[in-house]
Amino acid sequence: MATTASNTSIASVTLEVTDIEAARRFYTAFGVDTYIRLRASEAHSTGFRGFTLALTVSRPATVDGFVGTAVDAGATVLKPAAKSLWGYGGVVQAPDGTIWKVATSTKKDTSPATREIDEMVLLLGVEDVKASKQFYVDRGLTVAKSFGGKYAEFTSGESSPVKLALYKRGGLAKDLGVPADGSGPHGIVLGSTDGPFTDPDGFAWEAAPSLTPAAS
Repeated sequence: MATTASNTSIASVTLEVTDIEAARRFYTAFGVDTYIRLRASEAHSTGFRGFTLALTVSRPATVDGFVGTAVDAGATVLKPAAKSLWGYGGVVQAPDGTIWKVATSTKKDTSPATREIDEMVLLLGVEDVKASKQFYVDRGLTVAKSFGGKYAEFTSGESSPVKLALYKRGGLAKDLGVPADGSGPHGIVLGSTDGPFTDPDGFAWEAAPSLTPAAS
């Protein structure tokens, strides 16, 4: 099972944007250009696209650094960085519309900020967590954490730069500070050696090699 899960985990994350050069400048400044690909798209979406990309970092100062860099590069703050029950974090929306969350489980700074990302997680907002979880289990992924019908997280393959998790769509939108309604394409395509396929919520996967820096 572990070998299969590695084969079906995320090998690449491609964001579909209307202005590739502008998006490339933003993501390079933000510091995540090595985690994503970019692809031109003329399709229009409105409202919540049903997903977020989350950066887990080591301390609050690092959260502030990433959020500040994103804003300086043109992002909009959806939730200012602040302490919560689980730690410290904030939410921003990139100029291309992609929502990013930056968070840490640590509430106090014990050392200076860094630009290091401990983990990147793709959270898909789904209508039925249990059904979507089973869909991915049937494709060979292994569940790492599961909280009933609210949240599920999968183990990552050794070569995967991004961890996959499922969140109830309404709950995810609330966590991000946006309305849950939305229409149009998701604006994201996931790569895997197990692609192509489309999951129950319309998220598309394609056959893809290992991830390389952001490019068209």
